[in-house]
Amino acid sequence: MSDVAYDRVKLARDNKRPTGLDYIKNIFKGFMEFHGDRRFADDPAIVGGIAKLDEYPVTVIAIEKGSTTKERNYRNFGAPQPEGYRKALRLMKQAEKFGRPIICFVDTSGACCGIGAEERGQGQAIAENLMEMSTLCVPVISILIGEGGSGGALALAVADRVWMLQNAVYSVISPEGCASILWKDSSKAETAAESLKLTAEDAKSLEVIERILSEKDIGTKEFYDRIRVLLIEELKELVKDVDLTQNRYDRFRKIGVNAIIKE
Repeated sequence: MSDVAYDRVKLARDNKRPTGLDYIKNIFKGFMEFHGDRRFADDPAIVGGIAKLDEYPVTVIAIEKGSTTKERNYRNFGAPQPEGYRKALRLMKQAEKFGRPIICFVDTSGACCGIGAEERGQGQAIAENLMEMSTLCVPVISILIGEGGSGGALALAVADRVWMLQNAVYSVISPEGCASILWKDSSKAETAAESLKLTAEDAKSLEVIERILSEKDIGTKEFYDRIRVLLIEELKELVKDVDLTQNRYDRFRKIGVNAIIKE
């Protein structure tokens, strides 16, 4: 059996990959970060605020893992707490109020599953994001830049356009978690990775995403400039869409349908 899928998982987890803040700093101008969910606290695992993308004022939200050990500990290794998702939703509703498009960068192995997170309503926070994002009246673009794990990733990916980097992954569960459940043996993660259809190519074939972004020159000015141009081009089309919410609804309703018919 090929281990290509699990190789992608390892690349998606590489601590040398650019993080959410790298994309924000290199693609947008004048980023101003906002903090707090207005209910409990601020969550450093999710960074959000306003910025300019060419002539467009936008709201930018990113799941941030951090680069160094100290940063990763501070950011909870990119595993958001419920207050992080509530902060993100607060910023998205604010963006809707002022007519700003929303751009999200997703990189998480999954939402925090600690006792405190569950006590403060992790499941409800994610569910509210899914529901509210589906009805937003402004364009939403989400880009998976590394790991896209379970509801923790989906909570920022109910978008009009979902893109993935070439070596990013998107899955309902990690390969190790899947192997532990199915075979009671996490060492079978490679086998699980193949079955989960978690690569960018798999997601594209199932119509889960619209575009695969090349990782050529990743982390360089040319790389970020290329993504900036694509975002601007996409926004120019989305802001013209008079049936935005209906088209977003239709987008998610048709996911996987063609693949089922082909089988």
